Amino acid sequence: MPPIKMRSWLFAPGDSDKKMAKAADGGADIALFDLEDAVATENKVLARQMVHDFMQGRPQGRERFWVRINPLDGPYALADLAAIMPARPGGIMLPKVYGRQDVDRLDHFLSALEVANGIDEGSTPVIVLITETAEAMFHTGDYKGAPRVVALTWGGEDLADSLGAASPRNPDGSYGFTYELARSLCLMGAASAGVVPIDTIQADFRDLEGLKARAEKVRRDGYRGMLAIHPAQVDVINAAFTPTEEEIAEAQAIVDIFAANPGVGAIGYKGGMLDRPYLSRAEQLLKQAGLAV
Repeated sequence: MPPIKMRSWLFAPGDSDKKMAKAADGGADIALFDLEDAVATENKVLARQMVHDFMQGRPQGRERFWVRINPLDGPYALADLAAIMPARPGGIMLPKVYGRQDVDRLDHFLSALEVANGIDEGSTPVIVLITETAEAMFHTGDYKGAPRVVALTWGGEDLADSLGAASPRNPDGSYGFTYELARSLCLMGAASAGVVPIDTIQADFRDLEGLKARAEKVRRDGYRGMLAIHPAQVDVINAAFTPTEEEIAEAQAIVDIFAANPGVGAIGYKGGMLDRPYLSRAEQLLKQAGLAV
């Protein structure tokens, strides 16, 4: 099976069959069924069963169906996992971590539940929200070699709550310094760990032009995907994180010119000079496009 794409991650409340179906049937690379923030406390038990039943009823393409469980330091996470793992979710999102130790703890839970349910041990991947608590900000570079982790992402609203801030945003709507720092630390943490960096949501789902501009910017910075809260955002995100034909052709030309000149550290190209970092970025773009290098 080829690696699953991770450009767009569309949240759907776990207590809404209609919204889960819309996410599953749409163009999002990953449908992310939410048992945490989108589900009221009184609906947690019902949502677990609904998510289980939904995934159980759709065995094809289940690798796209991921679940955001509740935080490990609360009373719901283990019950979430016990309820959903028999349905073999494609992956788990772990929110509100304090550091690498939470990933290790989740790994133990998942291993036991995989064995109990006839699932290959270690086969359930994890994406971690690594900036939602103040303590976690000091540990964003600690995920290298963390079990199961394939992607890291960040969040601003819960971090603001953890800090006692009134809002993560400036009066003009941009993120304040601390939250841009969180975005940067997530990107660097993912690069250090060798996993996929995923940008956080854009809350204003009607502003598709703003979403396009932001998605294109963070892709240039190094992000490889983005969380979404509305189906209308998915096509914009997918397009922004898909290399264009022009980008692919340029990258292939750079790879080819270095291949034709083995052993050369720098080479002239279109009136300028290319060195090895240009080759590395070209190879990464071709890999992102699903092309062999």
